[in-house]
Amino acid sequence: MHDVRSVRAPSMLRLAAASLAGTAVEFYDFFVYGTAAALVLGPLFFPTFSPLAGTLAAFGTFAVGFVSRPLGSMLFGHIGDRRGRRPVLVASLLLTGAATVAVGCVPAYDRIGVAAPVLLLVLRFLQGLGLGGEWGGAVLLTAEHAPAERRGLWSSFPQIGPSVGFLLANGVMLLLSATLSDAQFAAWGWRVPFWAAGILALAGLWLRSSLTESPRFLEVGDHARVPLVEVVRDHWRLVLLTAGGLAVGYAVFYTVTTWALAYGVDRLGVSRTVMLTCVMAAVVVQGSLTPLVALLGDRYGRRPLCLAGCAGAAVWMFPMIGLLSTGEPLLMFLGFLVALMAFVAVFAVIAAYLPELYEPRVRCTGAAVGYNLGGVLGGALTPVVATAVASGERVPWGVAGYLTAVALLSLGCFALLPETRPVPRLRVVRTAE
Repeated sequence: MHDVRSVRAPSMLRLAAASLAGTAVEFYDFFVYGTAAALVLGPLFFPTFSPLAGTLAAFGTFAVGFVSRPLGSMLFGHIGDRRGRRPVLVASLLLTGAATVAVGCVPAYDRIGVAAPVLLLVLRFLQGLGLGGEWGGAVLLTAEHAPAERRGLWSSFPQIGPSVGFLLANGVMLLLSATLSDAQFAAWGWRVPFWAAGILALAGLWLRSSLTESPRFLEVGDHARVPLVEVVRDHWRLVLLTAGGLAVGYAVFYTVTTWALAYGVDRLGVSRTVMLTCVMAAVVVQGSLTPLVALLGDRYGRRPLCLAGCAGAAVWMFPMIGLLSTGEPLLMFLGFLVALMAFVAVFAVIAAYLPELYEPRVRCTGAAVGYNLGGVLGGALTPVVATAVASGERVPWGVAGYLTAVALLSLGCFALLPETRPVPRLRVVRTAE
């Protein structure tokens, strides 16, 4: 039996900062692979394919990380609901960091043949497994410590982690791309960001070493024996609706940060440096606005923000593709920025929304499985589908149509979910009789 009184509540700022740092490190690991897949992995690991087929194959290994994320959420969700949120943060960070460093050490196809892409596939699977556990642990530890009236704000800090991780990954790639020749970048430069993941993982572990366990977990007297069984039996509809709702965020984010990067470089002839700069500038604004949007969620509710984000994405996808197709940096930036504003309307509040939808005894499993299944629906196949649809010479309107359909699907799913924002307590004013 856990003793709740023995655990001293941490500073919310320190807890939020540690959660943000950890998710930033893990998403750095995940994103650096996506950038490498867009820029260099195709020719190095699939040289017998045509350029288009090589890019598709590289994005195929990228998708494997999304497929393994729900498996990671099941594995680490079980640990989180049975043993606590804190152990999940350590184990997931170690697994993802080790797999990422190993990717940087895999020899190319010309050295070891078909074993090269196979190793890439296995390590990408392990990356996704670790990341599938990370989100649930980091978000729940923050959300369950936070005061109810500011749960959206404090829970949004782990959601800034993906933006920071993306900027770190692409900042290193941008620096290497700008300072190395194409031959040097292909020979060894692309490996440097993967090796750096080891240092970042150690830093993340140090930051998380002083975190205390979630008070909500300690208050649960009867822990679920097999949380996944309870989630599937009692909450399957909720899992499917949350996964469908989150699909649009993943689809939009990875279209902007992965597919558009490859399309701009390979098809439009825009330099790697320009494309990375446009995407990174939009992500900086998105990450900066995340806490402000979360505050709106605390005031007006989680569901209205999610509905607005889905509707905005549905309206903006065709204009975004049109702006991207110009190849003009400022216009591309505008297209990316508005798309990511639609994304952040959903993902800034989802870290508070999902935990509030599930009871504490199965919360780590239920929230994490729904979140990561959304990644499979919206993130795993989007770069592959978009690359295939955009194979012709014309403006890729098919990509816009695909994204609009995903946005409408998510809109319908959120429309079927309830609001969960805690109702503010009303003061009782006594009047003289």
